[in-house]
Amino acid sequence: MNDEFRKINLNKTEEKEIGIKQKKFKLSLTKKRSALIGFLIILVLFLIFGAAWPVITVYGRGLETLKQVKRTVQAFKNQDIEETKLGVETTRSALKQTESGFKTLFWLKFIPFLSGYYRDGEHLIKAGVYGLEAADLAITAISPYADLLGFKADSPFVEKSTDERIQTAVLTFDKITPQIVAMAELLAKVDQEIKPIDLQKYPQKIGRLEIREKMRFFKETADQYLSLFVEAKPLLEILPQLLGEPEPKTYLVLFQNDKELRPTGGFITAYALLEFDKGKMKLLGSDDIYRLDEAKTKNFGAPEEILKYHKGVYYFNLRDSNLSPDFLVSMKKFEELYQVVAGKTEIDGIIAVDTHVLVEILKVLGPIEVYGREFSSEEDERCHCPKVVYELEDYATRPVGYLRDNRKDIIGVLLYQIIQKALGVSPGQYWGKLLKVGLQEFKEKHILAYFRDQQAQEGIESLNFAGRIKDYQGDYLHINDTNFAGAKSNMFVKHSINQEINVEEDGTVTKTITIDYKNPAPPSNCNLESGQLCLNGLLRNWLRIYVPQGSKLLEFKGSETEVVTKEELGKTVFEGFLVIKPLGSAQVVAKYQLPFKIKKGEEYKLLIQKQPGTEGHEYNILVNGKEIEEFPLTTDRELRLKF
Repeated sequence: MNDEFRKINLNKTEEKEIGIKQKKFKLSLTKKRSALIGFLIILVLFLIFGAAWPVITVYGRGLETLKQVKRTVQAFKNQDIEETKLGVETTRSALKQTESGFKTLFWLKFIPFLSGYYRDGEHLIKAGVYGLEAADLAITAISPYADLLGFKADSPFVEKSTDERIQTAVLTFDKITPQIVAMAELLAKVDQEIKPIDLQKYPQKIGRLEIREKMRFFKETADQYLSLFVEAKPLLEILPQLLGEPEPKTYLVLFQNDKELRPTGGFITAYALLEFDKGKMKLLGSDDIYRLDEAKTKNFGAPEEILKYHKGVYYFNLRDSNLSPDFLVSMKKFEELYQVVAGKTEIDGIIAVDTHVLVEILKVLGPIEVYGREFSSEEDERCHCPKVVYELEDYATRPVGYLRDNRKDIIGVLLYQIIQKALGVSPGQYWGKLLKVGLQEFKEKHILAYFRDQQAQEGIESLNFAGRIKDYQGDYLHINDTNFAGAKSNMFVKHSINQEINVEEDGTVTKTITIDYKNPAPPSNCNLESGQLCLNGLLRNWLRIYVPQGSKLLEFKGSETEVVTKEELGKTVFEGFLVIKPLGSAQVVAKYQLPFKIKKGEEYKLLIQKQPGTEGHEYNILVNGKEIEEFPLTTDRELRLKF
């Protein structure tokens, strides 16, 4: 037998020794395993109580701070200045506790994966500190004018008459300018702190705890108030001047009927002249826009667009001058025609409002009676629209068998009654609510403003209250509809827009815009001899789609006229025309290629600008066949995506 495989014979003593050694080895392994398990248990306990527990504690404090921020913001929105003051102090105390606990987690910044989250925490706490300092300044600035702004607090001049309070506010407003500047600086610091935070890296939820949404609330709240003070700063600085200090200012108010949609919000149907003298408002007069057109000393031939798409109109009138979707451009054209009006009043600016504004104001003030008619925000079954809208249309447009002078001056009279009701009571009753309504109506483009003063114009543009078509670095979309002799059918027609964005491997972007128009209402009797109110008729719609300059049109379906491609306002425009019948529908499809490509990992930006006078067309956004967002377009909206 080979020696290598020779059997080894052991005596009993040797076997016993080997058995003992094996038992000792096994016991040693057991002890080591137990020690390892014990170490792991201690490590887990350390992570729970030494690391995770403090993190959970700090997160809990952070949530309490965030809840207090929400309560304070709500108190401000409720216009309770005393509750806001208390909320700021409580928030400051909560933030200090959060900051104190957060400092115990300093070691997280040395751990690669967690360091980014720790830095975000530092940014949020610093932003909170700056934000509270700005809030202190805001309360100090607002307090003297609390009563005028509708806040629940005593004011230094609360015993004075309404006119005296307004004049005192205007005359002393310049004293808060330094505070506005300081607030702007602090809020700019807030912006610098929150800007680096990437919300996408945070989960939507951990268990039942919402993470991303909590942080989004803080970030959006900061952005909201940053815009209010930083971007409005140029306007706020000259607000006394705009309100007639030291010299009176006169503004032309144009009423745009959004039920007969035009490029800047509606058909210009009536006007009013308002004078501001040291804050005191006075209605100088109002009338039908046709009266201004009749007072022109010179006639102008209608431009190409009117001759091509309108019906039976051969001259260029003030009432049709808002052809550009850019409000400033349209008002410059209006002013050109206004210059030849006999006996015209010199103006310092133009403010346009639509029927949506009247409805929202009447929700605050309640019903108002004019010429024996009640105007209110309640729904009228005759049109399934607000009663104020029906009554205005009924009075101004229904054919009658007698001469009715100044048939559209009713809007001016209604405006006068609104002013009288608003000014005839304590400011605390209505003014705060009306201020909120006004800001929201500006934001949704139901109110537009143009000022001749350059600084004022820059201020109103910075707030996006001027109805401008914006320059934009990225993808862009603005859909503009114009009702040319189509009754008041925009009251009934619904719009939905489907936007398909297809990005190819080489970064080429092809877009398909599908616009669906639906009119579910039966037609009105539009025979003049019948004497009926003609609201719903054939909608003769001039359509323009504004896209990035240099875009290439690949296909356009649904236009009843030859499609025109042109350059305007720094954009490429696709132009067509279609008719939508009562109880009918129509569809337009535009397919085009963007003039730039998207690189992998690059941010794709899209700005969608809302047409003034519209109340929220439904938008659906798809990217490479996948639905990204669905929303009603009530304001301009920017989307940012990464491929």
